[in-house]
Amino acid sequence: MENEEIIMGIIMHGGNARSAAMRAMAAAKKANFDEAEELLDISKKELGEAHKVQTNLIQGEARGEKTEVSLLMVHAQDHLMNAMTVRDLAEEIIDMKKIINSLL
Repeated sequence: MENEEIIMGIIMHGGNARSAAMRAMAAAKKANFDEAEELLDISKKELGEAHKVQTNLIQGEARGEKTEVSLLMVHAQDHLMNAMTVRDLAEEIIDMKKIINSLL
């Protein structure tokens, strides 16, 4: 598989993860907590897939296989880290929304 295809996998799965986390927060805003949890699970699975791709690249480099560090690779890593942050924040925000709703 070409490096660009591998990198695009990180971007695609990271984007899917971020999107699912954003949709989870929107569902929680409407008090649809079951849907929010399902979307968080989807986000977690997508992050897992992106992380697998990233881990394969890291393991290859540890074996001496050089990976070209391109602007696209930097973008993919940025995309993945952004998705991870959004998902972590989504979990916290959804938990707070549940607490707020329980007090009403």
